[in-house]
Amino acid sequence: MIPVLLIMLTQLSSVHKAEKSPCFPKITPSLSRDGDLVIGNFLPLYSIEVSSVRGAEMFQSHPDKGCRDHKWLHKNYQQVLALVFAVEEINRDSNLLPNISSLGFHLYNAYHSDERTLESSLQWLSGQGQLVPNYSCWEKKPVAVIGGATSALTVQMGTLFNLYKVPQISYGHFDSILSDKTQFPYLYQLANKDSSLHRGVVQLMVHFEWTWVGLITTDDMRGEEFLWKLRGDMVKHGICLAFTEKIAVSERRYGESQDMFLTRIIESSVRVIIIHIDTDSLTIFRYSQPLHVYIWKVWITTSHWDITMRPYLRDGYNFHGALSFSHITNEIPGFKSFLRTVKPAKYPEDILLKEFWSSAFKDEEKSEKREQTECSPNASLEALPLYTFDMTMSSLSYTIYNAVYAVAWALHEMLLVTSEEESIRDGESRAPQPWQLHSFLKKTQFNNSAGHQLSLDDTGSSEAQYDIMNFLFFPNETEALVKVGQFISNVPPGQGFTVHKEIIVWSWMDSEVPLAVCTDGCGPGFRKTPLEGEPSCCFDCSPCPEGEVSKQRNMKLCTKCPEDEYPNKERDHCLPKVISFLDIKEPLGMALACIALSFSVLTALILWVFVKFRDTPIVKANNRALSYTLLISLIFCFLCSLLFIGRPTAATCLLRQTTFGLVFTVAVSCILAKTITVILAFKVTIPGRRKMIWLQPGVSNCVVLFCSGIQVILCGIWLGISPPFPDTNTHSQPDQIIIECNEGSVLGFYSVLGYIGFLALGSFTVAFLARSLPDTFNEAKFITFSMLVFCSVWVSFLPTYQSTKGKAMVVVEIFSILASSAGLLGCIFIPKCYVILLRSDENTKECIRNKSGHNNGKHSGTLTQNSFTRRKR
Repeated sequence: MIPVLLIMLTQLSSVHKAEKSPCFPKITPSLSRDGDLVIGNFLPLYSIEVSSVRGAEMFQSHPDKGCRDHKWLHKNYQQVLALVFAVEEINRDSNLLPNISSLGFHLYNAYHSDERTLESSLQWLSGQGQLVPNYSCWEKKPVAVIGGATSALTVQMGTLFNLYKVPQISYGHFDSILSDKTQFPYLYQLANKDSSLHRGVVQLMVHFEWTWVGLITTDDMRGEEFLWKLRGDMVKHGICLAFTEKIAVSERRYGESQDMFLTRIIESSVRVIIIHIDTDSLTIFRYSQPLHVYIWKVWITTSHWDITMRPYLRDGYNFHGALSFSHITNEIPGFKSFLRTVKPAKYPEDILLKEFWSSAFKDEEKSEKREQTECSPNASLEALPLYTFDMTMSSLSYTIYNAVYAVAWALHEMLLVTSEEESIRDGESRAPQPWQLHSFLKKTQFNNSAGHQLSLDDTGSSEAQYDIMNFLFFPNETEALVKVGQFISNVPPGQGFTVHKEIIVWSWMDSEVPLAVCTDGCGPGFRKTPLEGEPSCCFDCSPCPEGEVSKQRNMKLCTKCPEDEYPNKERDHCLPKVISFLDIKEPLGMALACIALSFSVLTALILWVFVKFRDTPIVKANNRALSYTLLISLIFCFLCSLLFIGRPTAATCLLRQTTFGLVFTVAVSCILAKTITVILAFKVTIPGRRKMIWLQPGVSNCVVLFCSGIQVILCGIWLGISPPFPDTNTHSQPDQIIIECNEGSVLGFYSVLGYIGFLALGSFTVAFLARSLPDTFNEAKFITFSMLVFCSVWVSFLPTYQSTKGKAMVVVEIFSILASSAGLLGCIFIPKCYVILLRSDENTKECIRNKSGHNNGKHSGTLTQNSFTRRKR
């Protein structure tokens, strides 16, 4: 660092030649107050425009080429007045620094140039006259320096002051880099920490749903730190940075690179731009495009940038509607009253005040080339517009005020200690040295007049609090900052941020909250689909998948509805599902119940006919008991279908399939027994043989009991292992909750059904083989046809049952039960009832014998008659 300083000091040899140029004011104190102890102050009061000048050339070039007059930074003059106010207040306080008559200060202008800043610092250390390192001609040696509106200025000055161990108090915004005591051992910061500023900015964007923004920041470590924190917090909330522009913090040079910078901002489609730069960087907009282009942007400025401070142009409406985070500071008692009394007549020796007054109150109707004079000596600072002067103390002025008091309290403690030591050494006295102040500055803690406790220890710095201000520029060229919200960092998340958007005024073109998105938001019913190679804020919108909804805008994922709800057609909210089961009250349930009851009554009537005409040959043929049993089982077959109608309960679920399985097994077993009886009746033709035993009624009953017993065992195993139970099905139909019977063991259900099918197939096979026997008395053909209908119904039932859902499954099973039962009833008993009731003349022995002989010949008729006689016996 020292060799670099030597090189720069060598370059300063030509500076004094440049000082004669009107382009550069002489580097002498702009303002000074004598005192026993003196504080140095470096404040940016005016800037110098230099075009196309780089490095040391700005000191060596001809003064008439490439230079312009200096420009006042009017609003910064409040910092000077805060300094004066603090010094005067301290000098009036008899309890503070009682051993000195007065505290003085030297005020220098701070330049954004490494060379000019180094020259000013060295001039202050040496005193007026020739610049001589390590030599001071000040009668009252300065003890500390207050300076550094920006981190760049602080570092530039600290490079020199650290060599001489001069305490330097930075009044600019807090920078964590400057807290490194290894690099900056004699540097102190008074400002509150801005470590939560990025969270306030992100919460503002979240509040207005801005997800596509730009950022302008300084090209230094503080800018990088803010960018890193801001980007990390943005990612958590789905916000993207469209671009990041960085501005150099040293030597603001503008030209072709600046034009490109502005062009990129103006041509960008980004509506919201965050600005995190120091106040002096605002000058980058002075060579802007036509001023109306900025009305299409919404600016979010941080506390580091005073948006009302425009030293070059009155271009306030460029930023009309901007939102700015401003530090909340305590009001210093008496400061506003002091500002109202400030006039050139009050401080006649203050040349700086006269120059400021003349520049601030100049007559705008006259030409800019006119000689500056005191246009309004009796005017008040309160009459100045906001862009020129603000009566409310700024955060920088507040820190300067506190910095002066911090030095005063440290000096106070040091002088007390020094006085005690001098008394011990018999009154030996000497002036305090700057390096002696460090041990006291590190321990300094005090309460200012506003009641704010302050400390120069960086670890004790508290978090800054912010007001959210809305910048307004009116057509009459007046402007205002209106508070529209607040951000308090040291409170639980979600409680410290408030904003009243109803009172915010946006740009001239927007009356509502502007949109700042890369892609228009996805409405309810859609979800965001990322685009390959694009930021997360740029996406497509896809409809929610089947069964899912999105109730809000810009949802990343759709959510499933609860089990008792289903998505509407637009898939933006869930509707309650309808409870579904085959109710007896609905038309279909009522119709099926009526059909079942009708067939049951019909079957009962047929049973009554058979009982009434039980002694007729057609009833006595093929075992009357089997006919009665078959008719009774068919009655129960029709009635068991009623168990499938209505809301399923534990009882009906247990009875449904088991009752259906048992009664159908009995019915099919009876048919199988009847078929076997027919075959045996025609095969056993010789009386007295042992085979005649198979024609006994007990054999048929045993067949029925044996076949039905196997089904009883199957049902018992099924109910014992995993019985059916009532269940709710929320998945089969998207808009329904189906109340159904869960079959429990699927294997048990299909075992019962398969066993019935096995018996039916056996009956069909036996009947088919006996179809060629004489048909006067046997039922083989009718049984064959009935079993064909039965098997057709249940074969078609299986795929239909599997492909249907909800109560349609129940309807299919009921239909199969009714159809198969009606098939058995119609094919076996209706022809017999027809003969019994309508053709009673054919239901006699003589008619049957004649018909049998006519159809089958003498031998056949004899066999048939003998068989009938044997069966009768």
